[in-house]
Amino acid sequence: MIRRLLHYSSPRARRLLVTELAFIVATAVLQGVAFLLLVPLLRALFLGDMTAVRSWLIALTAVGAGYAVAFWFASQFGTKASTAVLDSLLRRLGDRLVELPIAWFGVDRSGLITGIATHGAMFVSTTPYAIVRLIITGLVTPATVLVGMFFLDWRLALAMTATVPVLWFAFRWLSTGMGRDDAEHSAAIADASNRVIEFARVQPALRTAGDNSIADHLVENALQRQHRAYRGLLITGGAGIAAFAAFVQLALTVVIVLGAYLAVGGSLEPATLIALLVLGVRFTEPIANSGALGGGVAIAKTTLNQFDDLYNLTPLPEPDRPATPKDWGVTFDGVTFGYGGPAVLRQLSFTAPTGTMTAIVGPSGSGKTTIVKLIARFYDPEAGTVAVGGIPVPELGTAVVEAAVAPVFQDVYLFDDTILNNVWIGNPDLSRKDVIAAATRARVDEIAARLPGGWDARVGEGGSNLSGGERQRVSIARALLKDAPIILLDEATAALDIGNEIAIGDTLDAIRADRTVIVVAHRLQTIMTADQIIMLNDHGGIEEAGTHTELLAATGPYARYWRERVDATGWQLTRR
Repeated sequence: MIRRLLHYSSPRARRLLVTELAFIVATAVLQGVAFLLLVPLLRALFLGDMTAVRSWLIALTAVGAGYAVAFWFASQFGTKASTAVLDSLLRRLGDRLVELPIAWFGVDRSGLITGIATHGAMFVSTTPYAIVRLIITGLVTPATVLVGMFFLDWRLALAMTATVPVLWFAFRWLSTGMGRDDAEHSAAIADASNRVIEFARVQPALRTAGDNSIADHLVENALQRQHRAYRGLLITGGAGIAAFAAFVQLALTVVIVLGAYLAVGGSLEPATLIALLVLGVRFTEPIANSGALGGGVAIAKTTLNQFDDLYNLTPLPEPDRPATPKDWGVTFDGVTFGYGGPAVLRQLSFTAPTGTMTAIVGPSGSGKTTIVKLIARFYDPEAGTVAVGGIPVPELGTAVVEAAVAPVFQDVYLFDDTILNNVWIGNPDLSRKDVIAAATRARVDEIAARLPGGWDARVGEGGSNLSGGERQRVSIARALLKDAPIILLDEATAALDIGNEIAIGDTLDAIRADRTVIVVAHRLQTIMTADQIIMLNDHGGIEEAGTHTELLAATGPYARYWRERVDATGWQLTRR
């Protein structure tokens, strides 16, 4: 475990941790030497040799003083090392999360990440001093005693040595069992956390489903699984610790029986026997304590295993020297992609030139959102090429793509901050005046005027204080402020009323002259103003492509799709 912890630590944390461990080993050795000095001291007391008692007391006092100094340094470096290790783990976690492809976050990982960043990292950072220190003491101190005992009575020392393999296997069995159960418990906690967070986020929808909604059962099942896993961990830990303690007591019994046999036979003085039995107790006591702590190390390893899993994930390939695109046109050439399963897109090819707006339409499941995610490089295609400015996206690298693309999705998340700051994040270098001007183009000024505090009104967690349409307006304003050459809108105007949609459409018309705009939309106003329309089919390919006028004249699938949309918007509810 220490080797793995050093791997994830910063250079300063490694130095502090190694120094801490060195002083811990020194304290354990000095403690063992102090225990050994008890034997001649007790024997001298039993024999009434006060001169020898004074000599051994002086030696014991010197060793005790050395132990106190080493212990003080170990505690000082332990505190500093714990803080440095915690900082290292959190930094490594944050660095790794920004390296992982966005696709990894497609499944809700909030419970896992929260567990690592809070309880897990804190527990691991304190493990070297709070747990490993005691385990090292429980191993090094008895080892020191055992070595010294060969010089006092080799027969009892040999008996103690014979018990070491049994104790070691018992310790490993205990640690392995608790580690396995803690891994299951951690997974159950992550699942339960995800369910509870999900349950809290979607309360408006859940309350319409009644008390017996499926979400209630999902949360209840996740919590029950967590409880079962925790009970299993307690049972395994309790039984394992009790069994290990029994093995330790058995080892002590062996030493006592052998010592009594030797004393009765006359080959061992009673005074020496009593002193050695005291030493035997001091030999087994630290071992017994370390058994209860072995499970703690196994629990810490669970978090390190989670770190290993994160670092074993394969990120998207990055170029050594990112290429420079000649323009900001987007090209799909024979692209096939299926999220690791059946293909959603099959041999898809089209071009969205710079300075044009391309509308993507088609039935649900045809791959419209997948196209947007591939352009934003959430994924790389399984076959074919997605290129920007004639350069395949992998040759540009994620950083270049992220800087060039401003995506706006239907599911908008706003930070629990002010309206202005949620827009400002799109370009932190601009002034407040410029941010307000950009936000006004997306009609966010109307939201600010409605709320107490204006632009400095807080939007709540996830934007909970705003309606769906208002959240989308803030998100669109953020994208406009980024001033990226490629704008991706995935149903971004779906929750806007017609007036605001027209306003956003006017804004897009004004900026699209030198930008590539790709829109996934069902709104007729958005579709008909596009420079080209790509209609997908159920098989992940292109059914038709062209301008709105051309496709209507062709009287094909797009024309039927258009008529259905027009008829749908003309439906009215009337009373009889």
